Amino acid sequence: MGTVKALCISENTGEQKTPVESAVFLADCGIEGDAHAGDWHRQVSLLLDTDIESIRQKGLDDLSDGDFAENVILSGVDLNSFGLGTRLRLGDDVVLSISQIGKVCHTRCRIFYLAGDCIMPRLGIFARVESGGTVRPGDRAEAFDVIDRDTLQAVVLTISDRCSRGEAEDTAGPATASILTESLGANIYRTEILPDDKETIAARLKHYSDGHSIDLMLAVGGTGFSPRDVTPEAAREVIDRLTPGLDEAMRTSSAAKTPHAMLSRAVSGIAGSTLIITLPGSQRAATENLQAVLPALGHGLAKLRGDKSDCGRPQNEEQADG
Repeated sequence: MGTVKALCISENTGEQKTPVESAVFLADCGIEGDAHAGDWHRQVSLLLDTDIESIRQKGLDDLSDGDFAENVILSGVDLNSFGLGTRLRLGDDVVLSISQIGKVCHTRCRIFYLAGDCIMPRLGIFARVESGGTVRPGDRAEAFDVIDRDTLQAVVLTISDRCSRGEAEDTAGPATASILTESLGANIYRTEILPDDKETIAARLKHYSDGHSIDLMLAVGGTGFSPRDVTPEAAREVIDRLTPGLDEAMRTSSAAKTPHAMLSRAVSGIAGSTLIITLPGSQRAATENLQAVLPALGHGLAKLRGDKSDCGRPQNEEQADG
């Protein structure tokens, strides 16, 4: 069990925060009076005191709590090993859920110019507030429902007008989520049901691929010929790099079972460091398509995380060399 070492807030974004004697955490919002509070996923930012101390040891003894724009400084908590979905209890009442690991640094901050480094993009943790309350420096801090940082993180979006209106049961989304959990050990960070609306689909794909630290997103449904089937078009608005080999493998596998496979317009690709795969809407077709590419997904997702092993060598050969 660790402790809350300091609490900091600021009235405006893009500036250092000021230490406070107590902070009121508001559920589904953030810290009262802090500029980053709101209905989004980065409501609260956290850093470890040891990470801050490593910068101070570079000769920057005048750094104060809050200079890294962090809300909460923790001590004695293994923050850098936690993955998305890990929950933290601060004091008696406040519960946070980790929603992002690190962030893209769009502008150089004061710390970078002073130290030649900025630890928030690399080591900062962001969270949503699940349960509110008042926290003070010295209060306990403990993690529960811990998800290891190495765990693959996935989001499954079911695309269906009827399911989104509650007129039909979603079976394909849960079935594909189960495959990811059982075969890849993935944590299903979120599941959502969306209507067949291109703007809505694209917005959710962009939301989860833009800084959330999500490894894989499945968009299940809307890949056929019907006028409302617009999932491929939505995905293309978000994808930076196409991965046609996955699409070819899925269609080839399905074609061995039904000629209708050639009607699939499903696409896949990479957005930032997130792999997006679109799948057919029926449970059978969705699971069959996912199973077709499953043997390569683990290696591909490891590459997106920065693995430098040789793609051309069999996994068992790599292990033998080790």
